[in-house]
Amino acid sequence: MTTVTLIGAPTDVGASVLGASMGPDALRIAGIARALRALGLEVRDAGNLPGPGNPQALAQDGLRHLQEVVQWNRAVFGATAAALGQGRLPLLMGGDHCLAIGSISAVAAHCRARGRRLKVLWFDAHADANTPGTSPSGNLHGMPVACLMGHGPRTLTALAGQPALAPGQITQIGVRSVDAVEKRFVAEHGIAVHDMRSIDEHGMRAVMQQALADVDADTHLHVSFDMDAMDPSVAPGVGTDVRGGLTYRETQLCMEMLADCGQLASADLVELNPALDVRNQTAELAVDLLESLFGKSTLVRAR
Repeated sequence: MTTVTLIGAPTDVGASVLGASMGPDALRIAGIARALRALGLEVRDAGNLPGPGNPQALAQDGLRHLQEVVQWNRAVFGATAAALGQGRLPLLMGGDHCLAIGSISAVAAHCRARGRRLKVLWFDAHADANTPGTSPSGNLHGMPVACLMGHGPRTLTALAGQPALAPGQITQIGVRSVDAVEKRFVAEHGIAVHDMRSIDEHGMRAVMQQALADVDADTHLHVSFDMDAMDPSVAPGVGTDVRGGLTYRETQLCMEMLADCGQLASADLVELNPALDVRNQTAELAVDLLESLFGKSTLVRAR
């Protein structure tokens, strides 16, 4: 695909901290459209999706803001499905990570209709595998992986009529903060996880080679990138920072290897929080990484 559709989802209804709602416009200010056009891509900015505000309410039945989260994810689902149906690559600009329920559900439905295999690479400091019965906070940005696998409220797990993902379709990278119950969920479901210890022991190149080993010409590759996957020393503008994350060079290598594989077909960039940033440096970093994801490199390299 050579046409990228930018989809803004300005909300933080799934998050614990306000501010991610300003993420899409921070990326625009950092020059995302200009940067991607400089790579020879056609870029269409679909603007920001409309949706409900953040009521800042307490959790009910283990969930905060379920109705609002559902509305946002339905909007994201529709916009992502429309872009894919027009042969474009949807780039979701969040917003918090609960929005990936909508984007990946749309991608899964698209792949099922076309007989393609879906592979999701999930970059995040957190496993995002809580459920309403296990979440200590009720914040839905801590539940999207579980929801995508069918564990959560049906209004989210069945956006596409059925759960979007089987465990073998998702690989998590950069994880370093996991609740005790999440650890059991990940183990019981056999989710592939390359945590920071794995990256320290084996190196990012080996981790990415393993993560991409089953990606072939018939694979639709979706990248869901939470900015808190990176160390807060280089990416301070996030709501739930955790020390010991990915370095700038490690993340650049990930992006370049993803570009080299040639199968990127959709992406999320989420949890950018300008309210906690320093002179928009995390948004500028995000644009830098996206340039590499879409093919920018120091030298001409054979795939």
